[in-house]
Amino acid sequence: MSEAVAASDILETYGAGAAPPASPALPWLESLRAGARARAAAAGLPTPRQETWKYTNLRPLEKLAFGTPSPGQIGAERLPSLLPQGQSARRLVFVNGRFNAGLSACADLPEGVRAGSLAEALDGGGGFDLAGHLGRIAGGEDQAMMDLNTALMSDGFFLHVEAGVQLDQPIEAIYLGAGQAFHPRGLIIMEENSRAIVVEHHDGLGGGAYFANHGCEISIGAQAQLRHYKVQAEADDAIHLANVRVKVEAGGIYDSFVLARGARLSRNEVSVRLEAPGAECHLNGIYMLRGDQHCDNTTTVEHLAPETSSREVFKGVLDDRSRGVFQGKIVVHKDAQKSDGHQLSKVLLLSDRAEMDAKPELEIYADDVKCSHGATAGDLDPDALFYLRARGIPEASARHMLIEAFLADTINNLAAEGLCPALMASVGHWLSDAATGEAP
Repeated sequence: MSEAVAASDILETYGAGAAPPASPALPWLESLRAGARARAAAAGLPTPRQETWKYTNLRPLEKLAFGTPSPGQIGAERLPSLLPQGQSARRLVFVNGRFNAGLSACADLPEGVRAGSLAEALDGGGGFDLAGHLGRIAGGEDQAMMDLNTALMSDGFFLHVEAGVQLDQPIEAIYLGAGQAFHPRGLIIMEENSRAIVVEHHDGLGGGAYFANHGCEISIGAQAQLRHYKVQAEADDAIHLANVRVKVEAGGIYDSFVLARGARLSRNEVSVRLEAPGAECHLNGIYMLRGDQHCDNTTTVEHLAPETSSREVFKGVLDDRSRGVFQGKIVVHKDAQKSDGHQLSKVLLLSDRAEMDAKPELEIYADDVKCSHGATAGDLDPDALFYLRARGIPEASARHMLIEAFLADTINNLAAEGLCPALMASVGHWLSDAATGEAP
């Protein structure tokens, strides 16, 4: 248990101004929050003594001093986007975890699609009953931060796509933070044979430390597909923790990609349950760190039914004294015959002081499966670097070319190809900032 933040104090320390009391008309929500409050208060913050937090210490969070949030005037021109220029934006904006209608633009959705504020949906907006969805997807072990999110959630991104509806243009969920702790909760419900693309942006509003503790639940029905992409570019002193829980039904697809380059300390935790034959998931990501940044990618994929499949590829570039973590776990249950699961972690270490901790795991209780995992870490290929320099390319440019090529194949494999140029531009900006010695 943390000495700086005792378990009994966790709600008070990180809950100022967070969740309002539940409505008397929603006893199920109050019950959900009450259970989460009790568990969060008993557990406190996770520590490295817990196996799933072995490589990530939340001591920086314990020492975080929150100032008075002062985001100031925010114009639409300050909002990040991955959409090609000229494409009309469908966006929902949250400032310190709360919906900002003035910056949002999501009025032209097709029939059968509800997207908006979770707080409004809980108040009855849209006429959709959330009792059977919110807080219903189970996670793995050591879920103290998700419990804290459930106890203190006040708003977040809500998407419901009805059966058979194809939402071709992306919806962007933009989270902006400044100066405090906030706990937004996302809920995405994809009914049978529906399609959608969701792009999350996580960014800061000026200087100052803040704590973003995100939670998200995603339900993907039979033959439905969700492409879920995220860019984490939080402010330098921010701490970003995200916990995503997903369940996928027969023939459904969950396609996830995360690009992480911001925050002092970040953790992206994804737990996927493949619950019926033909369900599949793709968990991919890249992370680019320098200075003292710490980034943790922790994933769990449970194959619960026959003929399910999963693919994971995470690639990192670590410079200076930064530290990366990859913990990937594939569990194939007894009845999940003919499952196919693969995971791979690859890292470039650009500094002798950078550190990478990789722990790929397989737990297999079935005998007719195809599963593999792997992890590599090393410097840039000296032969490739020599080849480029021998053709007159300066060393710095040659190194940048090799780093971009290392990351590009993961980005170029995205199903939503229209987002690739903007993601590669983000990689290029990070390399340019590294060359000039600017902060992340």
